[in-house]
Amino acid sequence: MSMNDDLGFSTIVRSDYNDSFDDQENTLRPHFLKDFLGQDSIKKNLSTFIEAAKQREEPLDHLLLIGPPGLGKTTLAQITAHELGVDFKVTSAPALDKPKDLAGILSTITPRTVFFIDEIHRLKPALEEMLYIAMEDFELDWIIGQGAAARTVRIPIPPFTLIGATTKAGSVSSPLRSRFGFIPRFEFYSKEELSSIIFRSASILDVKIENDAADLLSQCCRGTPRVANRVLRRMRDFAQVEGSSVIDKGIVKRGLSRLEIDEMGLEKYDREILKSIIQNFGGGPVGAETLAISIGESIDTLEDFYEPYLIQCGLLQRTPRGRIVTAKAYEHLGLTQENNTKNQISLF
Repeated sequence: MSMNDDLGFSTIVRSDYNDSFDDQENTLRPHFLKDFLGQDSIKKNLSTFIEAAKQREEPLDHLLLIGPPGLGKTTLAQITAHELGVDFKVTSAPALDKPKDLAGILSTITPRTVFFIDEIHRLKPALEEMLYIAMEDFELDWIIGQGAAARTVRIPIPPFTLIGATTKAGSVSSPLRSRFGFIPRFEFYSKEELSSIIFRSASILDVKIENDAADLLSQCCRGTPRVANRVLRRMRDFAQVEGSSVIDKGIVKRGLSRLEIDEMGLEKYDREILKSIIQNFGGGPVGAETLAISIGESIDTLEDFYEPYLIQCGLLQRTPRGRIVTAKAYEHLGLTQENNTKNQISLF
């Protein structure tokens, strides 16, 4: 069993981890643009578009939200519906299996409804074709009958706003992408923005946190609000058990140590990947398949969930020959590149 299957601490800083039963995560979501911290450029433009649509009493143009998981794409979609004062329907592309699934949703929407599809890049081609007509003409193509007697009927639907979210912009087909009127890209949050989010979430959770404790937390949250909120709740648990009414820097340090999260936000498994490349393959280059086998993971999990943050931090490089650990990774792990090279030579 891999560490991903363990329900312990290995998922604490995984921004892609999304527990649908986590009600506390929903209570921390802001409901208005003014409460949504960070992504200032996106908020400024979206606020203008929303106000213009409200004045014209028309549906907002379709939006495609691009960015890594945990940065607030779903939250911003909910805020958009709330600011417009319209209904909000949500689904994910993998949940839509057949055209009738999509038709069932679109045939029941009210005018100007915001329809949110998460991971829209995973839509099946037949569903995409149906969605093209719905987005442009606000009609559904439906086939009645079978064989030679089959005929196509177009069913009108109320004008609506489609908001798609994706973590893989390159996987969104060009015809679908071209039908969106506004395509903002989410950026990782700064430490200052994460500190503000931590203070806001702490007030909602009715827990006090000191300034230096919030600053320390913001450094190890991978620039992601979802991770910041999850780690904050764990620090609240540690503080409560220790009998403290305030989360101070000492509690955060002890809590991060117990969760095996370091100051860069790396968890134990991230460090194991780097150590495997250094100790088993001389720092690289090593192919993705070989590395995945050595750590007991699938290639998809390695490439989609672990490597992006390691690359973002400058700890890992992808080259045509394979993965290479950088000098920064040696320094972070407290290893010396010269000694590792000598050890590799001694093996031969």
